Amino acid sequence: MNFFSRLYYRYKKLWKMISLFMLIAGPGIIVMVADNDAGGITTYTVTGAQYSFHLIWFLILLGPVAYYVQEMTVRLGAVTKRGHAEAIFHSFGAFWGWFSLLDLVLVDWLTMITEFIGMTAALSIFGVPPIVTVIGACIVMGAMVVQGRYWTWEKIALVFCVLNLIYIPAAFMINPPIDKIIHGSFIPHLPPGGFTNDLFFLIMANIGTTIAPWMIFFQQSAVVDKGMQEKDMVWGKIDTAIGSFLTVVVAAFCVILTATLIPGLPISDAATAAHLFMGINKYVGALLAIGLFDAGLLGAICISLASSWAFGEVFGWAHSLNQKVKQAPWFYAYYFFTLVFAGTVVLIPGAPLILITLFVQVIAVTLLPAALVFLIILLNDEETMGKYKNNWHQNFANISIVVLIIIVSTLYGISAVFPNILK
Repeated sequence: MNFFSRLYYRYKKLWKMISLFMLIAGPGIIVMVADNDAGGITTYTVTGAQYSFHLIWFLILLGPVAYYVQEMTVRLGAVTKRGHAEAIFHSFGAFWGWFSLLDLVLVDWLTMITEFIGMTAALSIFGVPPIVTVIGACIVMGAMVVQGRYWTWEKIALVFCVLNLIYIPAAFMINPPIDKIIHGSFIPHLPPGGFTNDLFFLIMANIGTTIAPWMIFFQQSAVVDKGMQEKDMVWGKIDTAIGSFLTVVVAAFCVILTATLIPGLPISDAATAAHLFMGINKYVGALLAIGLFDAGLLGAICISLASSWAFGEVFGWAHSLNQKVKQAPWFYAYYFFTLVFAGTVVLIPGAPLILITLFVQVIAVTLLPAALVFLIILLNDEETMGKYKNNWHQNFANISIVVLIIIVSTLYGISAVFPNILK
């Protein structure tokens, strides 16, 4: 076999691998990029404005944490062919099943509100009334699901994932201080002023927006609806790893944007940052606003489905995107109910929208340990998982994550009761 023949076969093999990955890819990238939702973008922009580049190292550490958690859902979904809610009911019984479902519903409802908050705030910069944004977003999300094909829904969602990367070119447009970023971003350290309640709150919010209960339910159900098999796990893991990398990159560039343009300004949300950017560089401001709308839309797309899949699994409804509305009426009815309910809250005059946006991340991380404990126990069930159960280093990593989150959540609760303890 000559050189050109070998080159051809290697190219053919590589192309086959890429084609196979493109078929399998989707749930991991979508759930991770959607993790940078409206609440996440607000959290990152506030972090950059208040603490400059000093917490980018912390965001980088959260990337592997998110991967370790979400990788378990790939294996569990591919092996059991059950969504996460169904798996909990099957293995732990009705009490813990309902506990996990109500946990999910509470966090999802609050998070869905933040997505609509982000979308309405973003488009209001361009003069679009909130009611028009809410109705338009609901129509787009509805059109994505009613066509009756998971594959079509997934590819449309991936397009929105690409748009979520808009913060990267936006950051390069402002010529950020590379030396300061390198010096202040990669070595773990506390920002000037030390450890305070405000810093603790933002650390909790950043954890909550990087790993959240809805992500576990969403990705496992998506793996099942997509029809992934055990042989597809390696590609599902790669898909998830790429998604976790993109999550960290987008988060870091959001911090870089506000740390460069509005350092030290007391902003409370990403829309305010976009308004301020308009006065400095209208193109960067427009990009941030577009990115915020896309982040809210992508988050709402995934979170609404996470709840609908979970309810379908628990009540035994038909609950696949591969089924038409007539075939799965209750699944789609609950899906549209979550959209309308969350969107309506945003339109209530005087609702504390900014407070909801920041606190929902903290609530998410407080409720997260319960979801992680269920997930780890399921992944250690040899009868269910067989050779795909957690090995020792996976258990070490994931149990460490749970313990750390419990400690941080407890300390945050103490600091809330005794607000002067960290001053």
